[in-house]
Amino acid sequence: MKIPQDGCLLRVFIGESDRWHSRPLYEAIVMKARELHLAGATVLRGPMGFGAHSRLHTAKILRLSEDLPMVIEIVDAKEKIDELLPHIDEMVTEGLVTLERVQVVKYRANEPQ
Repeated sequence: MKIPQDGCLLRVFIGESDRWHSRPLYEAIVMKARELHLAGATVLRGPMGFGAHSRLHTAKILRLSEDLPMVIEIVDAKEKIDELLPHIDEMVTEGLVTLERVQVVKYRANEPQ
């Protein structure tokens, strides 16, 4: 798959306990991106963070949180990201969604042997 040099980075900030149709929301978003043939997606789990309610979520031993911050990052052409955005709008009922321009320097996979 080839991505143009100029691309878009979609970042979705949610909580680990957020759900979509009985499955983790981060998983549902990644699977939707895959279904729409986007270039790839990465889910990052944060050890600490807070959002709109200023409630602290942390993995510290004394304050074990079951709702750690999650960030889903997806880079692709703007047209492909635009195809995903209506689904993100429907799925993410609480969180933050950002979009920014990026310059893709390299995107390669090993050739099958």
